[in-house]
Amino acid sequence: GFDFEVSPVDRKLIHTLAEMTFTDAAAQSKTLRRAWADLVTGFGKRELWLHLGWTDIKQRYRRSVLGPLWITVATGVTAVAMGILYGTLFGFDIKDFLPYVILGLIFWNFIQNSILDGAVVFSTNEGLIKQLPAPISVHVYRVVWRQLIIFAHNVVIFLVVVAVFRPPITWSALLFFPAMALFVLNAIWVTIVFGILSTRFRDISQLTTTIVQLAFFMTPIIWKLGPAMGNKVGSRARLVELNPLFHYIEITRGPLLGEHVQFYHWAVVLGCTAVGCAAALVVMRNYRARVAYWV
Repeated sequence: GFDFEVSPVDRKLIHTLAEMTFTDAAAQSKTLRRAWADLVTGFGKRELWLHLGWTDIKQRYRRSVLGPLWITVATGVTAVAMGILYGTLFGFDIKDFLPYVILGLIFWNFIQNSILDGAVVFSTNEGLIKQLPAPISVHVYRVVWRQLIIFAHNVVIFLVVVAVFRPPITWSALLFFPAMALFVLNAIWVTIVFGILSTRFRDISQLTTTIVQLAFFMTPIIWKLGPAMGNKVGSRARLVELNPLFHYIEITRGPLLGEHVQFYHWAVVLGCTAVGCAAALVVMRNYRARVAYWV
């Protein structure tokens, strides 16, 4: 063998070059272009995340008689029971209140599951992340696609309600489609932000569970704003509007119930979407390369 002696000057030079290499590599990975490329490349792998998302649904209901139809049954029974119970307690007309509650729960389930499943998306897919050479956005799209499948099952409940109660549906119902597009965009950025941050700080997933449960009771889903709820609630309606989730529910439920949705609801949702997407790009730029080490 050969024995080389490295002088202190050469050793310092080698150390400096190596340090520069790692620094440059880290700097190159922390760019918005790389973050955007991850999102685009991940979306291009549609066959992968479409298959994984559908497999998640099948695995959850494997060996059951109804299979994924349990999603529809569970949501339908809960919505009808809560609609009848709270409609009776508050003195609402069941014919109007039941579609209101059912739609509220359907859209709320999409929001809730996107937040809760998104917060654990990377920690629950540790094996795939470490073994499968794919952009981390693949797992994000997988979660969103899974929520869309669940949502499609739950829409059947509303179709039954339409056939039974015949709510006044107008051309404004077409606003449902841009509203759902905003829901999908928000589900993507929520999954990215909460998924990456909760992978680093595991307490965040526990915190989001508590906050989401609290937000359910603060959002008009099983209750309504207006005189029917009493003067106390009516006088504090502005406090409810500080809850951004209220505006998300309004832009989707209102058009399907034939109600006029004021523009400020859309403005709040668009503003939250823009801020959230910007935050997702920043988080992706700074921390996406570390997810594999944090899981």
